[in-house]
Amino acid sequence: MASVVVEEGESSSPTDAVLFVGISLVLGIASRHILRGTRVPYTVALLVLGICMGSLEYGTSHRLGKVGDGIRIWANIDPDLLLAVFLPALLFESSFSMEVHQIKKCMAQMIILAGPGVLISTFILAAALKLFFPYNWTWKTSLLLGGLLSATDPVAVVALLKDLGASKKLGTIIEGESLMNDGTAIVVYTLFFRMVTGSTFSWGTIIKFLSQVSLGAVGMGIAFGLVSYLWLGFIFNDTVIEITLTLAVSYLAYFTAQEGADISGVLTVMTLGMFYAAVARTAFKGERQQSLHHFWEMVSYIANTLIFILSGVVIAEGILGGDSILKHEENAWGYLILLYILLQFSRAIVVGSLYPLLSYFGYGLDWKEAVVLVWSGLRGAVALSLSLSVKQSSDTSSYITRKTGTLFVFFTGGTVFLTLIINGSTTQFVLRMLQMDKLSAAKRRILKYTKYEMMSKALEAFHKLVGDEELGPVDWHVVKKYITCLHDSEGECIHPHTASQNDNSVKHMHLSDIRIRFLNGVQSAYWVMLEEGRITQFTTNTLMQSVDEALDLVSQPICDWNGLKAYVHFPNYYKFLQASTFPRKLVTYFIVERLESACYISAAFLRAHRIARQKLLQFIGDSEIALAIINESKTEEDEAKKFLEDVRTTFPQVLRVLKTRQVTYSVLNHLIEYVQDLEKFGLLEEKELVHLHDAVQTDLKKLLRNPPLVKIPKAHDLISANPLLGALPAAVREKIVGSTKETMKLRAVTLYREDCKANGVWLISNGVVKWDSKKIKKRYSLHPTFAHGSTLGLYEVLSEKHYVCDIITDSVVLGFFIEAKKILAVLGTDHAVDDFLWQESSIILSKLLVPQIFEKISMHDLRTLVAERSTMGTYISGNIFKLPHDMIGLLLKGSIKTQGTLELVTAPAALFPSYGDCNFRVSEIAAGSFCHHASSYIVETTTRVMMFDISGIDSGSLQRRVSSLISHGGAGDNPSPTREHSGLMSWPEGTFKSRQRSSEIDHRRNNFSARAMQLSMYGSMISNERQSLRDKVSKAPKKLSHSQSYPRVPPTESRGLISVRSEGSATVRKNVNMGSESLIGPDPDNTIASHEMDYSTDDSGGEDEHIVRIDSPSTLSFHRDP
Repeated sequence: MASVVVEEGESSSPTDAVLFVGISLVLGIASRHILRGTRVPYTVALLVLGICMGSLEYGTSHRLGKVGDGIRIWANIDPDLLLAVFLPALLFESSFSMEVHQIKKCMAQMIILAGPGVLISTFILAAALKLFFPYNWTWKTSLLLGGLLSATDPVAVVALLKDLGASKKLGTIIEGESLMNDGTAIVVYTLFFRMVTGSTFSWGTIIKFLSQVSLGAVGMGIAFGLVSYLWLGFIFNDTVIEITLTLAVSYLAYFTAQEGADISGVLTVMTLGMFYAAVARTAFKGERQQSLHHFWEMVSYIANTLIFILSGVVIAEGILGGDSILKHEENAWGYLILLYILLQFSRAIVVGSLYPLLSYFGYGLDWKEAVVLVWSGLRGAVALSLSLSVKQSSDTSSYITRKTGTLFVFFTGGTVFLTLIINGSTTQFVLRMLQMDKLSAAKRRILKYTKYEMMSKALEAFHKLVGDEELGPVDWHVVKKYITCLHDSEGECIHPHTASQNDNSVKHMHLSDIRIRFLNGVQSAYWVMLEEGRITQFTTNTLMQSVDEALDLVSQPICDWNGLKAYVHFPNYYKFLQASTFPRKLVTYFIVERLESACYISAAFLRAHRIARQKLLQFIGDSEIALAIINESKTEEDEAKKFLEDVRTTFPQVLRVLKTRQVTYSVLNHLIEYVQDLEKFGLLEEKELVHLHDAVQTDLKKLLRNPPLVKIPKAHDLISANPLLGALPAAVREKIVGSTKETMKLRAVTLYREDCKANGVWLISNGVVKWDSKKIKKRYSLHPTFAHGSTLGLYEVLSEKHYVCDIITDSVVLGFFIEAKKILAVLGTDHAVDDFLWQESSIILSKLLVPQIFEKISMHDLRTLVAERSTMGTYISGNIFKLPHDMIGLLLKGSIKTQGTLELVTAPAALFPSYGDCNFRVSEIAAGSFCHHASSYIVETTTRVMMFDISGIDSGSLQRRVSSLISHGGAGDNPSPTREHSGLMSWPEGTFKSRQRSSEIDHRRNNFSARAMQLSMYGSMISNERQSLRDKVSKAPKKLSHSQSYPRVPPTESRGLISVRSEGSATVRKNVNMGSESLIGPDPDNTIASHEMDYSTDDSGGEDEHIVRIDSPSTLSFHRDP
């Protein structure tokens, strides 16, 4: 509580203090209004006004009545209360407004100045006071005053540096030093004050005290920040509560530290503000952030206004009051001047002695900045308040005399006045002398170019308004006369990058300048994305930090992706989790969480760069410098694009969920804007607006509290969705699968090696593997990879041969391993199952042996080829078979001889017709050691041959259609490839001959193949819908239509098969028009075959959007830490 001292015989009311506050604010408003546009800090004017008010009250006999009573109430306020009222708000506002990256870079310099710097200054001033001042103070008393005067408070200089556009790092060092100095000065004051008042301390006790006070304050500041930040997370779109929380927590933290825990309240609040700047700044979005900024700016302005006017009043009271030093010490003014000179001298010694360290750490420090740092050693309200505490203690303490207390206030108030008046007012002159207030040549050219563009925009607006029928004629010359800011922008427009192109130094300067502008644009795009709900708070902080780091390296090509690489790879601990006994779901959960964050980062990075490039081109045009920056940006995007494509291949459900969140948030925000527009135009009343707004806000809150999550498919669902297992009868599937569990393998793990005994089959659910072989030539294989849906090792198990190639994971792979004995156990039990297993094994084998044809076909298209355009025959010894001219055969089992040459061919092998019979270039295709061609083949031992009709593929007319197998395969009907039932693939007229099934085995085998094709295309929903279909069929006599039985697929008879480089490539295709229709896949709600992603990085909206095929993976880049 304040102790108010009122002279006897005078009556005053406590409400007079309110009058003083009102008058002070009016004076502050007038000062800021009058001095706006000048280089004079308004705080200097406030101090002078305060001194004038105090002089009128204490130095004259006129008195100021009620105003004077208010002045006396405030002048006699308890110093601790003064600090508790004003310091928390000022400290929090200053530390919260600082840039986190700048703080990190300058932290070492700030600590050096606020730690050793304050101690050096304290001892220098204490020695000067002891040796040169005639007051016979003890060393403890001299150290006490020296510690008070060592606390700098350069608020005015920092504001001036910002106005002049001086170095941001210099402003950060000065402001950060002042914040820490306030804390260290109070700590030093507390220590020496206890020593002066009789307490004794050993060196160990002093070190312990300083450590507890400082480190404890840092810990308490972080604790308050963390608790309040978590509380903010539970507050939804309530700006008033959020801002009030920041105000309340700053005062509570200060009081708890200062009074409760006996540690530094200043350091606690400073740490709290920096914590908010680092972590919680992104918690305030859009208008809430602006409201927070304006609120704290107002609080800081009010606190500064009151405290500087009050400081002036206190200085006047100390000089002219009842205990005026002028009555007792005639030489006090001379010693005050001497003390001011010693202050500047000690400041110069501190900066000079610490200059090597200041130059080494952080951004460094040149000699010009060191000069400004010396001259910015202003003293302020903290030192003055502490001196008032000394004076107050002198009234009751036997250790400090009243004269000493009065001298403390006099010297402290005098130094505050002199440093503000002299140093604060002449800083502009110092900056001008050092040429630190000038814009660089690049900035001046940009400024001139911008003014010319502004003139063009003004003319454009004028021409638009001239045609307005509601307005009469307009005189452009009169309009121009009022636009004085553009008077110097006439003449020919000179592009800022056209001149001096041969000067490498000038070009380098322009490059650095445009890089800064480009990166600032990227940061702005991140803020917009945060407001739109595209990215989370954590992602925003990470992205902002990467740009801040890149801004430190603008002399090099743009490198903001370097700060993000650590967040878009799989570290080694995932390998530990996978190899340990951790539950499978827990391991997958960690991977998915990491992937969500990485996808947010990558997609936001691409979008922000695209936006920044567009804005840069609109602003500066396609100059050589701008194009160079744009090329640097595009180069940075490569890894982000690749990562997103890889995630689409490995965990496509992650991207789907993230996009769902973004779209939902965007739709809800659009609804809010729509309702607000209706209210703005008067179409909704307030009650209606509140009702609709609250309804949408409730949905938005639900989205943020319970967002859609990535659902990890259960093993049963994955098994049902697998093209091999899902197509088999339930009884057979159960025998094969048994208790098999899904397995996760990291990148670069070998699943099996060439020439090793085939001990099982790998079924790939998600991810990509690559193959390598010493026997099979890979020169025709551009992308030797297999993706999800692949069945690996099945041929080797069925044929009981060794593995024909190495299989190595090229991403994080999820799959099942089926032991060979389980596969062999079902062979021979059902001929249709046997045929289907051999058919399935031919898919991978065809890609290995004939990559020139089959590698470019996606897995589900190849299964369609197997189901609709292939035949499998079994031949006994002595039989002779001939391949038609448009077919390719795969020898799966047994041995044969070529007609004529009698060359022995053993399985596995690719069989081709003779050169004269074929209609494609066999000489180029059948060039491998496993490829053979002949007019006919003679069977040596019982063989199994798979024949593919590739006429559609070879002619380039292979096209998508909705296969009749999809609609009727489950019912057991024979598929008919007619125009009426256009299917997944449609074939040229006359090239397709329907193959009649002559036996139930063939019929069931094709049903299995059709089922595998469906699962390959649509996934597990086929099984779900099919089960429900069977239930409906059993109840309804009417046969279900195609649209009821399976997902709707638009007729695409005239649509060509999507062209891909390979199944393993990072396939990115442009929208293609075939005939009058655009090439589209099945309904996006029912399939993930292909859909658009929002990370296109085209520089102009006119370019086509990219569509990435999920079943077309690239070589994955999930790198691990070394």
